[in-house]
Order: sequence, then C-alpha cells, then structure tokens
Amino acid sequence: MKMYADRLPTAVRQLLTDLLVVFWVYAWIRAGIWINDMVQKLGVPGQKLQQAGTGIAGNLSDIGGKVGRVPLVGDDLTAPFNRAADAANSLAEAGRQQQEVVGNLALAMALLIIAVPLALVLFLWLPLRLRWMRRAAVAVKVRDEPAGQDLLALRALAGRPLNELVKLGPDIAQSWRNGDAAAVRALAALELRDLGLKPAQPR
Repeated sequence: MKMYADRLPTAVRQLLTDLLVVFWVYAWIRAGIWINDMVQKLGVPGQKLQQAGTGIAGNLSDIGGKVGRVPLVGDDLTAPFNRAADAANSLAEAGRQQQEVVGNLALAMALLIIAVPLALVLFLWLPLRLRWMRRAAVAVKVRDEPAGQDLLALRALAGRPLNELVKLGPDIAQSWRNGDAAAVRALAALELRDLGLKPAQPR
C-alpha cells in the first residue's frame, strides 16, 4: 500500500496533514484527561465527608461499646451512641455516593470531549486517506503496463474536468479511441498527476 505521493508538493501536504491530525487527536485526548481531572476535584468534599463520617461512626461505636459494659444501665446508655453512629455512617455513605456521581460525570465528559474529534477523524479524514492510498497503490501497479495505461487514460476521460482534457488537445477523445499511444500516455499522466504520482517511465 502506498502511503505518500511521488510528487513533492502532494507528499509534503499529505505528511503535514497526517502530522496535524495526530497532533489534533493527541491535543483532544489531553483535553479530555484535563477535564476528567478537573471534575474529579469536585469529589474531594465527598471524600472528606466519607472519611469524617466513617471516623465519627467508628469512634461512637467504640464509645458505645465501652458504655455498654456499665452494669444495669449499659444498654440504655448505648442506644444514643448507636443512633449517632448510624447517622455518621449515613453521612459517610452520602460522601461515597457523591464521589461516585462525580466520577461518572468526569468520565462521561472526558469521553464526550475525546469521542467527537475521534469520530471526525475515523469517519471523515481516515476514509479519504485510505481511499487515496488504495487508488494510488492500484495506479502504481498498473502504470507501467500497456493495459494499465489504457485504464488510467479511460479514467481520466471519465473523471477529469473538461478544461483539463481540452489542454491535451481538442481531439483527445478521438485520439484515444484511435489508440494513439501519445494520447493514451498523456491521459494516463493526467490521471496520475491528480493522484500526485509520476507518469510511467518511457521504455
């Protein structure tokens, strides 16, 4: 498969475009990572809330356990501490849930920011690039063969603008029908030039 054109201006343009696309994708990936990091910072209060709630619940449970060992009234004294520990655990769970929501939001935003540029590359730029590579590979394969020259000439007649064809001569089509070798070479060279490829070397 042919990656770049033979003609320098076309090859340079293709190389610069490829580098620009790679840099563009990299920049958007970095932007997605940055957005993810920024949004993740919104989960810091939830993290602190979870840590505080867990710590308070643990301390209250320890105190309740110690108070519960008091004879006769231990069970009655333990109940308020247990209720307070449950409330602290609820705060810790709320902090955990807040972190989870923030994490999901950060991931979704990062993926969205990265997905749109990648979709443009995959569905717009890449098909055009691969199409040129396939066409160029076939053209290079057939350009040195007589039958291939005829195919390239026919494609030029069918696809090139009239103003380009007229420059080859007003009767270029008739010359091609008559099998004029010079006309066939000129048309084939026109098609190859459009792809940025050099014409066949004379034998």
